[in-house]
Amino acid sequence: MSRIGRLPISVPQGVEVKIDDDNILTVKGPKGQLNKKLHKDMIIINENNEIVVNRPTEQKKHKALHGLTRTLIYNMVHGVSEGYEKTLEINGVGYRAAKQGNKLVLTIGYSQPVEFSDPDNISTEVPTPNKIIVKGIDKEAVGAYASNIRAAREPEPYLGKGIKYSTERIRRKVGKTGK
Repeated sequence: MSRIGRLPISVPQGVEVKIDDDNILTVKGPKGQLNKKLHKDMIIINENNEIVVNRPTEQKKHKALHGLTRTLIYNMVHGVSEGYEKTLEINGVGYRAAKQGNKLVLTIGYSQPVEFSDPDNISTEVPTPNKIIVKGIDKEAVGAYASNIRAAREPEPYLGKGIKYSTERIRRKVGKTGK
């Protein structure tokens, strides 16, 4: 058995889980609603406020899908009940972020400011000019949007200028040395 796949997922109070034919999972909670079509071979059982995922055979493909399916369901349940957030930090002289309506405007050393418009179900906050918080209910979408923002100016190893995750550590390199 998969160590992760065999763990039951407890459904918190206020979260409603519905499993349709063809393994279409709908999760409703206080923060919103998520839908996902899961692999048709996986057996998903919802009973007593717990979701259990079983696999039909011991094939390698089903073993791999077992843990994946359980984790996807857990991420959906956690997202609609508590939500996800990623924090980005901006380092560099003159580098800053600002919020204009639903647009995130970054001044990061290019000739023009870089603008990102927030996708559906994702919001950004700029508590200080050098800090960006991306929030949402879909873990995959929050991570992808934060990654796109970071890709606008990735941190460089010599001075550490750029956009990085708050948990990320930049490996610094030694610059040129004079004679």
